[in-house]
Amino acid sequence: MTTNNSLKLLFLSTSVGQLGSGLGGGVELTVLNIAKELHRRGHKITVVAPVGSVLESIPVIEIAGDLQGTAQTQDYNDSIVMPADAVLANMWEYARQVQDEWDVIVNFAYDWLPFYLTPFFRTPIAHFISMGSLVRSLDRVAEQTAAQFPGTIGVYTASQAETFAFAAECQLLGSGIDLSLYEFCSQPQSKLAWLGRIAPEKGLEDAVAAAKITGLPLKIMGKMQDEDYWQKICADYPDAPVEYLGFLTTTQMQEQVRQCRALLMTPRWVEAFGNVAIEALACGVPVIAYARGGPAEIVRDGHTGFLVEPDSVNGLVGAIARLDQIDRSACRRQAEVEYSLEALGDRFQHWFNSIAASKVRQ
Repeated sequence: MTTNNSLKLLFLSTSVGQLGSGLGGGVELTVLNIAKELHRRGHKITVVAPVGSVLESIPVIEIAGDLQGTAQTQDYNDSIVMPADAVLANMWEYARQVQDEWDVIVNFAYDWLPFYLTPFFRTPIAHFISMGSLVRSLDRVAEQTAAQFPGTIGVYTASQAETFAFAAECQLLGSGIDLSLYEFCSQPQSKLAWLGRIAPEKGLEDAVAAAKITGLPLKIMGKMQDEDYWQKICADYPDAPVEYLGFLTTTQMQEQVRQCRALLMTPRWVEAFGNVAIEALACGVPVIAYARGGPAEIVRDGHTGFLVEPDSVNGLVGAIARLDQIDRSACRRQAEVEYSLEALGDRFQHWFNSIAASKVRQ
């Protein structure tokens, strides 16, 4: 470990898509923001990611290979599957070769292989898990890692941790964003926003149904991950006032979101966190979310948005009718106090320091 209190950290990104593609969902933003803040603090950061990845101002080692399938498309008892030329395996082979140059290796891939490999590495590995329990094989190997290497598994929220048998071993680290990129808007237009991957577990159809009932236009933004799912929504709600704007950059996205009366969050699963919630709050936009998972730990019900009964379109509609009760400046203040890059950096720096120190003691 370096002696001037700066750390050398090798980040291994998600293996389901290139950074910047949107395929990795919220973890892409998390990787970027942690890397940026710790780099600003003087730590040495390099990110290993699939070919084609783009990361603002941070060195990226691009690794070739076939992308990994996403955990949320698997059944709980499915076997472990890896492509013949798996980019995940190739990324970890690179990490094995260079491990002695780093104080801590940080795994952001929600996959079995990095956990399995952990005991075979000399350099300590921190695992940041970006989703709740989805696959039995992954739950089992992560539990083994938690027992053998205490303190090395981090998650976003308590709700997410509680989906695992090893919840008590998880470090709760939250998330954060660069608030300077999000402009506050005090006078919104009469429209709503929905932001996320277009995939069944995100429950977009409920937001579309709420838009149809209220007559408020819904601006939909995010990666088109399941075209059949989207086409079914369009067929089921042909008259709904919705517009799909595509996968936007942060600048483009916040220009749209900040003008909206609220952001709707309609997850069918236990959302680990929900970076889109804090992005909306940073623009002064209240969040109406189902009371499950990470969003239920972010939204201050009746103060910075509303939490409604999960899977209840009527609940969404009722909350939309109460939006005048929310002070948009309170939304921005919550983002500033709880979700700044400085707060995020403090939590992760402390975690990485503790893991690096454990290597020194060995």
